[in-house]
Amino acid sequence: MSAIRLNEESINKYFNFLKNLDIQSKKQLIINLTASIESKKSKESKISSLYGAWEDEKSAEEIIKEIRDSRVQSREIEDFE
Repeated sequence: MSAIRLNEESINKYFNFLKNLDIQSKKQLIINLTASIESKKSKESKISSLYGAWEDEKSAEEIIKEIRDSRVQSREIEDFE
């Protein structure tokens, strides 16, 4: 799910609504928002930990050549019957 970006006017509207909440509700909102930020940070760090995970004896150039050589160039359209 992609993040929703709000402009300043929309943020102010939300704030004007939320500022009238009781202290406990405000604290719970802060906790939930903080947790959502922390979970996004941990997901990002997990993805970056995969950098360099591919191990192979072949050089990058050899792998690229192998991928390009395995491509099939055909204009023939097959029936799906």
